[in-house]
Amino acid sequence: MSFTTFSFGAFFAAVFCVYWALPQRLRKWAALAASAAFYAPFGARSLAVLALCAAASWGMGFAVAARRDSRARFAACIALSLVPLALVKYAPGMFGVVGVSFFTFKIIAYLAQVRAGEIEPERDFAAYALYVSFFPEITSGPIQRASSLLPQIHAPRAFDADKALACGQLIVWGMFKKLMIADNLAGYVQKAYDQPDLYIGPSVLLAMVLYSVQLYCDFSGYSEMAVGMAGLLGFDVEDNFRMPYFARSIREFWAKWHISLSTFLRDYVYFPLGGSRCGTWRTAFNLMATFLVSGIWHGTGLTFLVWGLLHGVYQVAGRLTRTARSRAWSALHIREDGALASCVKALVTFALVTFAWIFFGAPSLERAFDVLRQIPSGFTLSVQTAKNAAAMLGFNAHTTLRMGLAMALMFGVEFLARREGVAAWLAKRPAAFRYALCWALCLAVLFWGAASGGSFIYFEF
Repeated sequence: MSFTTFSFGAFFAAVFCVYWALPQRLRKWAALAASAAFYAPFGARSLAVLALCAAASWGMGFAVAARRDSRARFAACIALSLVPLALVKYAPGMFGVVGVSFFTFKIIAYLAQVRAGEIEPERDFAAYALYVSFFPEITSGPIQRASSLLPQIHAPRAFDADKALACGQLIVWGMFKKLMIADNLAGYVQKAYDQPDLYIGPSVLLAMVLYSVQLYCDFSGYSEMAVGMAGLLGFDVEDNFRMPYFARSIREFWAKWHISLSTFLRDYVYFPLGGSRCGTWRTAFNLMATFLVSGIWHGTGLTFLVWGLLHGVYQVAGRLTRTARSRAWSALHIREDGALASCVKALVTFALVTFAWIFFGAPSLERAFDVLRQIPSGFTLSVQTAKNAAAMLGFNAHTTLRMGLAMALMFGVEFLARREGVAAWLAKRPAAFRYALCWALCLAVLFWGAASGGSFIYFEF
């Protein structure tokens, strides 16, 4: 089930009512049953793999805790945990399991925290199974740590109307980003990526920029809906995105994009390799290795490897040129922390990220290079060229105005909320403003949202 379907809406409404109607001791069972029911439509094989992974890793937790000093035992448990993910990635016809990347990383994080002594192995299998399979998070994250979610599963909680209202507003915001922006942009973007040779360079360039927006709205929209639904059931989940396209460096971008994955790779790949404590060139190697792992996690194709390595190169180059860039700003008599420098840095960062997204979104390296080769064709700087570029992708005056206003609203609100997040920012606004905004978002989705919302892009991972 997709979060944007009426069937899921009915399903969640039923879960919400039953969950809060039950006494505290039964709520984890209701949430676990809901998670199984949510995952079941993806196929009996998917559900069986999930159940087997949960049972096996639950036992591994006790094995790791019994010998926390044994690297061999811990490594064996991690290797076994990765087997389903490897089979899904390299034998998809045999094991087509949705969300395996996300629940595998939750399992690894659990085992790592047990080994480090940060938590004790969970003795309640139902609570652990719910941690692994919690339905708002299972298909596309966030990758919540056991130290955060397991205590909440055990803790008593009462229904909080104010929190529920804030979570409902966050769900509406996420749905607006997904249905009104991401799914509407998908058709325009796909044209240029399918047959780039049929379009002039400015059309291809426009499609590249719109793909960046589409991907962000698709994934962050999902994350906000997931955080909102978890909140409606009384759970606290940290934001997975913090306005990444306002980042002023690639390093800052990864501190704001898919935060649960970024911190996972930092804690369990980058730091164990030595992080930045090993000298310049070893740090460069550690960064490249970490982003190579990120690329492999996203997919087995060469496009994902190139995408991951590009971000590794960006990070290394950023570190190596830090002093030279500071001197350049000083030579230009421009404050490096001033508004002008911040805008330039944000634009350069967005350009670098958008360039790398070509390899993320293209079905093959050949297609990615076809897109790049087409950019210079028919490229002139004029208003007419810009109009032609948009028209070739299928935009007309009405769709351009509608999508332009939707994106301006989205980025405007997120810019204003950049320091605290949309949910916290909205909570501080007057009630009349919040209700008016939510009604406007709902009407926009109802009248102009994609008629049949497409699946979330990160379902593929």
